Amino acid sequence: MNTIGRWPGLCRRDFTRIAEEGFGDGLNAYAHSMAYFGGKLYVGTTRGNIPLMRKRSAGIDLAVWPVVCPPDPYDLDLGAEVWCYDPANGSWQRVFKSPLIMGSGGRRIPREFGYRGMTVYQRGGESAPLLFLGTWSPADGPGCILLSSKDGSTFEPSCEPGLNGLPVTVIRSILQLGDCLYTTPAGTRAGQSNASGHTVIYESRNPERGEWEAISEYGFGDPSNEGVFEMAVLGDYLYAGTFNLGGYQIWRCAPKGPKPYRWERVITRGAYRGPENQIPACMLSFKGALYVGGAIQGGGLDRKNKVGPAAAELIRIHPDNSWDLLVGQERDTPDGFKKPLAGWGPGFDNFFNGYFWRLCEHEGWLYLSTFNWSMFLAYANRDLWPEPVCDIVNSLGEQFIIEHAGGSVFRSFDGENWVNVTDDGFENPFNIGIRAMASTPYGLFLSSANPFGPQIIPPDGDRPVPNRRGGCEVFLGRQSSDDAPAGPR
Repeated sequence: MNTIGRWPGLCRRDFTRIAEEGFGDGLNAYAHSMAYFGGKLYVGTTRGNIPLMRKRSAGIDLAVWPVVCPPDPYDLDLGAEVWCYDPANGSWQRVFKSPLIMGSGGRRIPREFGYRGMTVYQRGGESAPLLFLGTWSPADGPGCILLSSKDGSTFEPSCEPGLNGLPVTVIRSILQLGDCLYTTPAGTRAGQSNASGHTVIYESRNPERGEWEAISEYGFGDPSNEGVFEMAVLGDYLYAGTFNLGGYQIWRCAPKGPKPYRWERVITRGAYRGPENQIPACMLSFKGALYVGGAIQGGGLDRKNKVGPAAAELIRIHPDNSWDLLVGQERDTPDGFKKPLAGWGPGFDNFFNGYFWRLCEHEGWLYLSTFNWSMFLAYANRDLWPEPVCDIVNSLGEQFIIEHAGGSVFRSFDGENWVNVTDDGFENPFNIGIRAMASTPYGLFLSSANPFGPQIIPPDGDRPVPNRRGGCEVFLGRQSSDDAPAGPR
């Protein structure tokens, strides 16, 4: 038994599947966001990801699309949902579903496809917290909004569409520092989910009233920054990571003084990996340092900009702005030669781990999840495979790769020594990644991205068949040892 720290970290055997088949509806593809609020777990979904992907992404070449994709994805029920889990009795309840609105094309559409971000906000001295959701709006809808809830059952818009009336479609990152809530728009009506065209961070002391004020310049003064991808808090600093085709940048500020605040650049050019670190897919502070998972948009292959394929990297930034390469490709940098301190190459030596998707601290351990795209190999147009993929598939065999598909979870007590928790989507290859994590007194909750439902088209067939393993899933990890910390278990 691993006894680093006060108690062991979670192992595969400690996790139980508590929701499957998209909560009974396989169109619930991504359990995209998650928060512990009022003693219960809340999960926000995104629906119909593959039909939406086919509609808006002409550059994706598949010989067979894995699920039925009608010419008009609005023929499907795409209204995002919020589900609530009560750990006291183990029950699930759908507490909210996106309303239908009249779209600009003259037909009724869901106001939201997905709930991409979720956080609990509470001002100092106030006993009543609020649950906030960031939404993903259709291009022909009015724009993304923030939903707020006092009771976990009633969700109301707390701002005008587009946050401040901006032509943007996605709000992804939401977090609190002090008494303020921070967010930033992402995504445009042109179908770009990572580039907003409005690279600005907003602050609010009264987010439930929609009172937001810009606290940064466009792109931090650099027009090559196309969007703010992630944010995190370390000490008294707010950190922001940008989407940049030349490699992500990490900026920080102490939110005080006149606005816009004074921002300082900490990391540039994707920690000197360049375009193969376009985005900081995840950021989290852990034991006095900031951890950043870098990747290429599109799951590790940016066809539009001809970057990749390449697997994800992990770096660690210290308060003095020095940084370590933990998992990735060794290289010379202006900050000295960097070797991966964890001893792993990109993707934890798995070429198909295109994202390090989420980071979460639970009971003194840092958990990291991946997005793994190998399940799509069965459906790919093989004439268009990049040479590195062909080499790997030919050496291992396509069937072997597919049989070992699925997202991974790793854990570490110090950021340098990592243990694998699962490398097969918790025995479901259709779980292409673990998209959200939440640490609670009841244990560690994980949720999956699984767009292969409710039916699937076999790679060598043309008729859909039911897929009982399709649709997002949720898992609960609890210590099985008597040494586990006390709590409502």
